[in-house]
Amino acid sequence: MSVKVTGEKQLLAELEKRFGKAKMQQVTDKALDRGADVFIKELKSQIKSVKDKGYSKGYTAEEIYKSEPMTMAGVRTIKIHWNGPHGRYRIIHLNEFGTVKNPNPPLKGAIARAMRNAESAYREAIKKAIQEGV
Repeated sequence: MSVKVTGEKQLLAELEKRFGKAKMQQVTDKALDRGADVFIKELKSQIKSVKDKGYSKGYTAEEIYKSEPMTMAGVRTIKIHWNGPHGRYRIIHLNEFGTVKNPNPPLKGAIARAMRNAESAYREAIKKAIQEGV
């Protein structure tokens, strides 16, 4: 079953006309920030749920970082990435997808699982933030 939504651009234009562009951007940024927090919480739980094989020190979960809201290609966005002294950003893709020598690492698919699990909670956080802001 599919649904076609029409009038989205008119709705956004009307909201900007009523509340102003700056206020709408503040509301959007607040909603994105809350949604990113929900996703980060789920991502950390997925990463920490992997059994310790003796070499894990928890740096992958520690170094998750959320950027400030920014506009990319005309859309407000928050990036979630890894940043810290242990350089996990260099190897996180190896944990997510595996390698030739280690095709099934312990964290394989953790980011994809976190995205799938947090989708409904993310949408609810966005809705709630928008309702409070408008």
